[in-house]
Amino acid sequence: MAPESDRTTCLVAGGGPAGMILGLLLARAGVSVTVMEKHPDFLRDFRGDTVHASTLRLLDELGLGARFAQLPHRLVDAVRMEIQNAPVSLDLTRLPGPHQHIALVPQWDFLELVATAAEAEPTFRLLRSTEVLGVIREGDRVVGVTYRDPAGRTNEMRAELTVACDGRSSTVRSALGLKPRSFGAPMDVWWLRLPRRQDDPSGLAGVLRAGHATIMIDRGDYYQIAYIIPKGTDADLRAQGIEALRRALVGMVPWIADRVEGLTSFDDVKLLDVQLDRLPRWYSGGALCIGDAAHAMSPVGGVGINLAVADAVAAARILAGPLRAGRVSDRQLARVQLRRWAPTAVVQAAQRMIHAKVIAAAVGGGESKPPRGVLLVGRTPALRRFIGYLVAIGPLPEHAPAFAKRSG
Repeated sequence: MAPESDRTTCLVAGGGPAGMILGLLLARAGVSVTVMEKHPDFLRDFRGDTVHASTLRLLDELGLGARFAQLPHRLVDAVRMEIQNAPVSLDLTRLPGPHQHIALVPQWDFLELVATAAEAEPTFRLLRSTEVLGVIREGDRVVGVTYRDPAGRTNEMRAELTVACDGRSSTVRSALGLKPRSFGAPMDVWWLRLPRRQDDPSGLAGVLRAGHATIMIDRGDYYQIAYIIPKGTDADLRAQGIEALRRALVGMVPWIADRVEGLTSFDDVKLLDVQLDRLPRWYSGGALCIGDAAHAMSPVGGVGINLAVADAVAAARILAGPLRAGRVSDRQLARVQLRRWAPTAVVQAAQRMIHAKVIAAAVGGGESKPPRGVLLVGRTPALRRFIGYLVAIGPLPEHAPAFAKRSG
């Protein structure tokens, strides 16, 4: 039996930050847009929760700033690191613009906020529990997708444009035959939680020493902790037992000794397989990849959400007109890649340098002296401000297109 067919102008695969922002902006341009999210909700643990100053400004421009401020979140205006016993801090209080901070907010709350705003637009549709399975082609052009609906039936949806926002293991990207170039990474990350006391340090802090590295993220009543391990060592380190992890954590952060016993088993520890890659070409006829589907980012700097959102804003600005006219050319898709390639490459180059010069030494247990670059940053305020800008705002930040702006 042939699958049922439906139609939309823009089909977005994936309801993460890139997909939801793109859907909202295109709907505000009057484009018929359908977002397919394979899960029934946005509740996923240890997803990226960092919303940087450039994205906070975008939310203001979209009329969502006041609603965002009502979500449970923490504001961070300084980042403190100890790298091979050398202290380094980034001061965000002198950033340009209305937000001299970054925000830590549960990603599910952020996505529900955007979904609620998008669903107020008559041309927007969010299909939950709906998994994209592949693409439909006519000749050399993608004209839609096949998908599994909540009842388990396989259907088709035709679209003028299909946008892959389905992450670093993108189904759509694979169906297009697009292969990213991997830059490698020296580490993976264990994510875990420990309680936070009222008089504990606030904000975001990290310790990187020979053989160990930990980042602690203040989430109010608990710390979200990233424990950085050498690439590919997850199974071997788990075999050493949970007590070895407790000892390592206390060795780096002694004042959490009174609570590490709450870490009872490795069921409480989630692995992030760190990837850093980028597609040479982000598009094919009738289809476009953005966000992690186009460029998987390292967790260094927590910039993944913000680059994905910026991709979505650029795509909406460039493609809203052609979508309203009913035809999107390869040249217009190439303009999206051209707009976003340079800022992505700059940030990835910075991440690769930090991987090589800082993280590889920390998790490898070799060099115990701080890298010269770290010492230079530590004694150069202007350089610390520049790095703060690069992290919190980033190169070529995107503003909301006029058609999407709202007061609020």
